[in-house]
Amino acid sequence: MTSIHPGGARDWWRTILLVLLLCLPIGTAVAQEAGDASVQEILHRIEPGQAVFYDLPDLQAGEEIYVYANRTSGNLDPFLALANTSLTPGLVRQEFAAEVNRSITQGRDPLRVVPEIADRYFLAWDDDSGAGYDAALRYAVPADGDYRLIVFGSPAKEDTFGTYRLLIGIDAPEVLTRQGEPAGAAIAVLNQGASRVGVSVQEVNGTLTANRTSTFYTLGPVTGGDTFYAFIEATSGDLVPVMVLRDFGGKPLSAGVPAGNGSTATLQYPFDDDSENNELEVFARSRNGANTTGGYRLLAGLNAPAVLTGEAAPEGPSVLRQPIPVLVGFELDQITTVDQQAENFGVVGNLWMRWTDPAMAFSPDECTCQFKVYRSLEGFVSAEGQRWPEFTLFNQQERRWTQNQIIVVRPGGEVTYYERFWTLLQAPDFDFRQYPFDTQNFYVRVDLLYPEEFYIYTPWEEKTAVGGQLGEEEWYITSYDTNVSSIQITTQNSRYSFHFEAARHLTFYIFRILVPILIIILLTYVTFLLKDYGKRAEVASANLLLFIAFNFTIAGDLPRLGYLTFLDAILVTIFVITGATVAYNLYLKWLATARQKEIAEHIDLFMVWFYPMAYLAALILIVALFM
Repeated sequence: MTSIHPGGARDWWRTILLVLLLCLPIGTAVAQEAGDASVQEILHRIEPGQAVFYDLPDLQAGEEIYVYANRTSGNLDPFLALANTSLTPGLVRQEFAAEVNRSITQGRDPLRVVPEIADRYFLAWDDDSGAGYDAALRYAVPADGDYRLIVFGSPAKEDTFGTYRLLIGIDAPEVLTRQGEPAGAAIAVLNQGASRVGVSVQEVNGTLTANRTSTFYTLGPVTGGDTFYAFIEATSGDLVPVMVLRDFGGKPLSAGVPAGNGSTATLQYPFDDDSENNELEVFARSRNGANTTGGYRLLAGLNAPAVLTGEAAPEGPSVLRQPIPVLVGFELDQITTVDQQAENFGVVGNLWMRWTDPAMAFSPDECTCQFKVYRSLEGFVSAEGQRWPEFTLFNQQERRWTQNQIIVVRPGGEVTYYERFWTLLQAPDFDFRQYPFDTQNFYVRVDLLYPEEFYIYTPWEEKTAVGGQLGEEEWYITSYDTNVSSIQITTQNSRYSFHFEAARHLTFYIFRILVPILIIILLTYVTFLLKDYGKRAEVASANLLLFIAFNFTIAGDLPRLGYLTFLDAILVTIFVITGATVAYNLYLKWLATARQKEIAEHIDLFMVWFYPMAYLAALILIVALFM
């Protein structure tokens, strides 16, 4: 057994303590070295054609800069570039982009053009080195000094936009894997002067009328610290414009009221927190108890106090969301039925709509696709949100039976809606006064359910057509057109009307009704050659019964109208003349029986000419009244 002397034990502990003290500086140095790494996270938004500049001050030679950018909304394809501070914003916005576009237009390969030009402008750059379309770069700082980091949409794709997350690290390679956590001091500082972000001015013109005394505009997203400015002035009429800024719940935040009965007003409001879906209401103030009307000019701005003077020039992204234009077209494939008694008609048709909503933009790398396809409205709304240009067929009478429904969403937010359907539509515009030579008006009316402040219809001429085989044997289309109007529901809404005119094929009416009537009239006229007035009365009576049968046949095809048609007038005329002919022949028979045959023959000689002239005069009068 080995024994340890007490003095030896003290030497042993001194040795251990000395070793720990010697290791402590080493551990401290390692900790200090790890603490030198800094990571910064920045969230921002880029509009089409915009470049965002960040200053990187006081970088030290030997430091490694790591940057990673990925989109968080929209269809943004981020492009990163590192440059000296001598690179001006104008070179990036105009010359670099213009040179890339010019080279690609000339037919050069974009994969060669972009690197070649980017190498001349930037110290380092990247487009798609990260996951999907994400951009990632690493740069070893060669000398002490200030540098500039630039973020913009890829020059290989036009007009990409959206929000992005930017990770910047010094000696932090984990940034390139999107794993870096914010730590240490700030590395990048937004250069607002070069980027022109946060400053926007927009000009809008509008009109308030007696039927539309107010309107509203939805503000885009605002950031805490932003100040909203608005200026309005009347440009025509006696309008006294008033503005009220409301939050997403309709609560008033600020108001701009003209002094007295003035024609200008201003408004400003600072936002303390991030906010969306605020609304600026514009309405006409009454004067002496009467509504004022007229045109107006509205200036709206963020962080642009010059707006209050009414002289600020428009710049930057839109402050107010403008109504989204919706292209709409209708293709008429078949007319399944025309019910003249019920005044409705059945159609098989294709409804097309196309609009662009930035809120539906996406990047192809999130689905590895060039477009998204939805085969039901429920699937589309579930994936893309509740707001879309929802519609109703105003004159629809029965359920709309949908055969196909396809919705295609493209990366830029362009949405194409297609629906093939069959339904029964009301036709209250039928007018049968000229029947059967009438031309009827048929309408397919599509009403937007959202106010015109959100969506407004525009005719889509390329998707407006009439099929070559409509399947309707009685009617043929003579012309068609489209129209967009504004209607009052609870608000002002947009209405699209597809209108077509149709006339009847006259073969049936000519050979089955008009020609037989003409033959019967001629046969009645031929009886004037007979001297047996009794026989003549019998023939005329038979013709009268025949005309009554014709009347019942025609009445079954038409609703019970409160007016006469052209054919009604013809039949009534025939009834009157034929009835008069029966009475006339009976009168002649009485004269002949009363031994006044010579008088009867003398009168009959006159009636031979009067009979056709009566029909001719009646026909001219009917045409003048009905055609």
